[in-house]
Amino acid sequence: MNAYMADDRLNERAQQLCEKLYFAAKRSKTRRFHQLYDKVYRMDILSDSWGIVKQNRGCAGVDGMSIVDVITYGQDKYLQELHDLLLDTHTYHPRKIKRVYIPKVNGGERPLGIPVVRDRIVQTATKTLLEPIFEADFLECSYGFRPNRSAHDALEVIRVSTNMGYTFVLDADIRGYFDSINHAKLLEFVHMRISDKKILKLIRKWLKCGIAGEEEIKENYLGTPQGGVISPLLANIYLHEFDKFWTQQTQVKGTLVRYCDDFVIMFASREDAEYGLELVKTKMAELHLELNTEKTKIVDMRCGNDGFDFLGFHHRQVMSHRYKRRYTLKWPKKAAVNKIKREIREKLGTRSILKLSLEEVVILLNPTLRGWMNYFKYGNSSKVFNQIDSYVHERLAIWWGKKHQRSGRRWKADFPWKKHRDSGVLVMNGNVQYWSTL
Repeated sequence: MNAYMADDRLNERAQQLCEKLYFAAKRSKTRRFHQLYDKVYRMDILSDSWGIVKQNRGCAGVDGMSIVDVITYGQDKYLQELHDLLLDTHTYHPRKIKRVYIPKVNGGERPLGIPVVRDRIVQTATKTLLEPIFEADFLECSYGFRPNRSAHDALEVIRVSTNMGYTFVLDADIRGYFDSINHAKLLEFVHMRISDKKILKLIRKWLKCGIAGEEEIKENYLGTPQGGVISPLLANIYLHEFDKFWTQQTQVKGTLVRYCDDFVIMFASREDAEYGLELVKTKMAELHLELNTEKTKIVDMRCGNDGFDFLGFHHRQVMSHRYKRRYTLKWPKKAAVNKIKREIREKLGTRSILKLSLEEVVILLNPTLRGWMNYFKYGNSSKVFNQIDSYVHERLAIWWGKKHQRSGRRWKADFPWKKHRDSGVLVMNGNVQYWSTL
């Protein structure tokens, strides 16, 4: 694993502090850090944290104050007032969380909790200090929301492991993970490294601040809202106990790949996979978590008849006619393909864009296409990319026909492939690459 590197958006002094915390934690697995809170309200760290929050943008919380409002109010004045508020933990109280819903790739909606800008700044500052300490403990099998690690690193481990014969895959799903995290256990795990009572109090306040508009619960002891800046770190701290259990147990051999609350384990036989599933269930119960039995399954990849979806890709073994054996390939899963098609259709289907020029429509469309392509180009995505290119061509031809009050697609006559390509719209075909960590 690469050495920890602090966020390059931090000032040099803050980066040096983070690196010192990391190496101190790395040197001693039992060391507990007791003097961190005074760093949270340090003006340089608050200023850097505000810069990160501003860069990440995001909507206003329950107080209605947006990023633009803070800038208008005066950034320096706002941060100085926040610094003064944090000097005493008794005077700082987080606001309730704003509940918003975003569409899932496979349908339905995912609930997110949006803290107010002030709380996002404080959470970012706290995360800055805690992350290097816990990064010293986190294991190789964990990839989600960690510095210098990515989903593609996790996907490469899956490709290599399944090609080495670990073709029985436990595709697991934790039921309502973020809503099920036990506060007492989470704080116990944080306390293993952090003995600063003010930091623990800060985290406890965020966990118990509640959702605006929802019925007040006298004793809220479960869950951390998705959307909070510090929530992914807390989620990783909680499931680090599962990582430790799995990598230290010697009853069955299986390669674990975890991306936050999503994970797969690859085994060499069905018997190992079934036994591994029972071990996982037992450990999850100890963590007050439960597997979703409807979505958790054991996949036999050997004959290429079955595959699984993970991190947006569908993974399946395909016969190589050249080498006369099966290799694991991955391409965008159906739900991801349907989602990008829906976004393209929605962007090109509104009457308001009929007044735009072709150049303006391409400018509107390309960021969506580029973001999707940049993620899925590290896979065996050529066929899907061709399919998306054809779909974009079709939708642009329909838009062009409506703009000029003509019915039908009229691909060859009015909007042939050459016109499509020359328009400047992003063409995905030819952009597939191999993932490399070098």
